[in-house]
This record gives sequence, C-alpha cells and structure tokens, in this order.
Amino acid sequence: MTVKGVFPRRRPPAPSAGWWAFTLPLALMLASDYKLRSRDVDNAVGGSADLTVLVEIAVYGAAALYLVWKFGLRAPRRRTTGLLLAAWLFCGYVAFSALWSPFKSLGLVRGVQLMITMLVAHTIATRATPADLRKLAHIFVGIVLVSVGIGVAHPFPRTLHTETRFNWLYVHPVIAGVYLAVAILLVVGYLIRWNRPEDRLWHPVVYAGALVVLTGALVATGTRGAALGCAAGLLVLLATARGPKGRIDVIVMGAAVAVLAVLAFSDKILAFVSRGETTEQLATLNSRTELWSLAMDAFREEPIFGRGLGASRGLFLDSIGLGGGHNAFINALVDNGVVGTVAFAALLLTLGFVLLTLCRHRTLRADAGMLLGIFGCFLTDSMTTEGLAAPANVSSVWLFILVAWAETLRRQGGDPLPAVQRSPAETVVDAAGWSGTTVTASAQIERAAEQP
Repeated sequence: MTVKGVFPRRRPPAPSAGWWAFTLPLALMLASDYKLRSRDVDNAVGGSADLTVLVEIAVYGAAALYLVWKFGLRAPRRRTTGLLLAAWLFCGYVAFSALWSPFKSLGLVRGVQLMITMLVAHTIATRATPADLRKLAHIFVGIVLVSVGIGVAHPFPRTLHTETRFNWLYVHPVIAGVYLAVAILLVVGYLIRWNRPEDRLWHPVVYAGALVVLTGALVATGTRGAALGCAAGLLVLLATARGPKGRIDVIVMGAAVAVLAVLAFSDKILAFVSRGETTEQLATLNSRTELWSLAMDAFREEPIFGRGLGASRGLFLDSIGLGGGHNAFINALVDNGVVGTVAFAALLLTLGFVLLTLCRHRTLRADAGMLLGIFGCFLTDSMTTEGLAAPANVSSVWLFILVAWAETLRRQGGDPLPAVQRSPAETVVDAAGWSGTTVTASAQIERAAEQP
C-alpha cells in the first residue's frame, strides 16, 4: 500500500449543491413581484387574499417544506458567522414585530415570508457553490430579458401615473426598474472579466447585446431611483471588481462618458429627470418629502419598538394616498423602531465590510466587486423606495442572496493580496481564506547561501 501523505487529502467540494440553490430564490422573487392582475392597495393592506396571493403564499410554503424535507431541521454544525447572525437577528425581530402591527394579517404573512427567505439564504450560504450562484445570476438576467420582450410584445393596461412608463405584466415600473438595474450590473460584472473567461456562461457578444436591451428598457421605465442606483452601482463595481486598474478606468472613462453625455444628451437627461412633473412635484420628490414628514411623526409615537411590520404600508393611505415609507430607513423606523433600524443598519454594515474584505482576494475579487456594486445600487435606490427594508420583493430577496453569496465565497477561500510579492510555492492558502507562508527546501538553501 502506498501512502501519499501524512494527512489524507480532503475530498473536493461537489460542483453543485443542486437545482434548488438557484431555483428557490428566483421562485420567491417571481412569486412576490410578477402579477397577472392589478390590485388596489386598500385590498392588499386589508389582508384579503385572492388566487394570486394564495399562489404566492404556496410558493413560499413549498420552498420551506422542500428544504425541511431535504435537509431537516437541526442545529448548525459549524459556528455561525457574524453576517449570518446579523441577518437572522434582523429577520427575527421584523417578523416578531408583526404581533403588534395594526395590519396583523398582512404583517404575519410578510413576517413568515421573510423568515422563509432567510432560511433559503442560510441554506445557500452553507451548501451552495459559486457555480450555483453563477447559474442563478445568468438565469435571472435571462428572465429579465424575456420579461422585456413580453412588455414590448404585449403591454398590459397601465394606471394613470404609469401610462408613459415601460413595464411588463402588472409589475410596477419602480419594481421593473430594480430588476433591470440588477440585471445590468450582473451583465457588466461578467462582461469585464477579461482575465477569467471561464466564469462566463455566454459569449461576450451576447452580454453586450443584453446590456443594450436592458439599458434601453431601464430608461424607458422612467424610474429615476433605479437609474441612479444603477449608475452608482456601476461606479462601485468598476472600481472594485478589477482592483487598481478598475479605479483608473473609472476615473478616465467615467469623466469622458460624463462629458459626452452632458454635451450630446443634456435635453434627454433633463426630460428623464423631470418626467413631465411640475416644479412643486420635483421639489417634494413627487410628494415623498410630505410622506417622510408624516412618517417621522408616526415614528415619534412609537420610537423604540416601532408600529409593527406592515404598518407603514397602510398608515399614510388616508392622509396622502401613498403606501409604504418610500425610503428603506424611514420605513424601518416606522415599522420596527430604533431596535429594528439598528438591526437593519448592523446587517448592512456587516455585509458591506465582508464584501470589502473579499475584494482583497484576487480569486474572489470579481464576484465580490460585482456584489458590492449591486449592494451600492440598493443603498442608493433605497433613498426613494422601501424595498430593501420590506419583505417579499426583489430588493429584499436580493439582499439575502448577497448575504448567501458572500458566505459562499468566504467558504471557498481565496488568495489574499500579499504585502510583498511571493512566489507561488511560498504561499499557502487554507480553506477559510487565511494565508500563511511556507518556505520550500530549495528556497531555504538559496537564502542561506545569500547570508554572509
């Protein structure tokens, strides 16, 4: 018998955790946002359920039941990371706050959906592979491209405020803008991987064509928050996904593109920003500042624990006609109070720190920079939409996908950027991503010979 080493070689990880790793999060997303009917906000807040709502609840329930059937319910075998702990604490408190919500039916349903979303994200974080998440990203882009085709081929009836704005099915243009912005960042994230073509599943020409279609659709939605978030996300992505070279590209190319855009398309940019609204509407951000003033009054009434999950969805309908906080952080303050907002901020800060840390690894930098760009897009878009702090929507599901993806990258490990250049034989990286140095026998001999 031949022994190849003192320690047995570990079995390499499976190439894929299974179809569920990229199917379940996409199913939750589509069930939450893709509707075949339009519904008044009053009916949604009141807790009445129609067939579409029952299908959405059934999809979430089926996802939870599948994970329990496949993996069971047991305590985690490995130590929980700070990022997963922050995510569970935020989800747990938000779901618990439904018990004192003035809209209890809506709050309880959304709370259960949030916990199921976190269960899916935790299972992906502990079992999935980067290849699974690469498939998830490309399938998501494919779904958005098909959706754009549906919106062009068969426009559904639109409301008075969305007659001139592009969308598909009965998806609101604001939600459609988020889908398009994330898809654009994913396409750019894979298109610029000149040194890692193995990460691409499509030909570069396909990525370029998809980028043109998605960008045109995003402009057609007239969603200013998503467009600004996408621009901010692109800056972050290009500045981090390719290291110092990317930052130089952002400075040089960004300045050139900005000057050309202002000179050539200034009138169209102004038209997109104004969107036909009056000066008064623009000054109040389309009545958002009035809503935020009312929201802060509601927050002062219940500042510590908040008014409960779903409260902001129907709290301002009678007074201003808008549902939700239209700002993720104000929405968190009203629904979850200081306690929930601190948990929300802790989750965002931890996720940002982990992604920045992963950017220090050459083999992980491309994915980490792309995720950081999407994260920056959501933070910017959250200034005018509440999706990131509200359960069961594309922004919320993608937030927990970012958590799961970051944990998957951290499990895979990478080569950290050394302080000094070392040869490949002198660098050893363990599975956790921490580095240590070892010196080969030949290197020891050479160094001993150089000493006087």
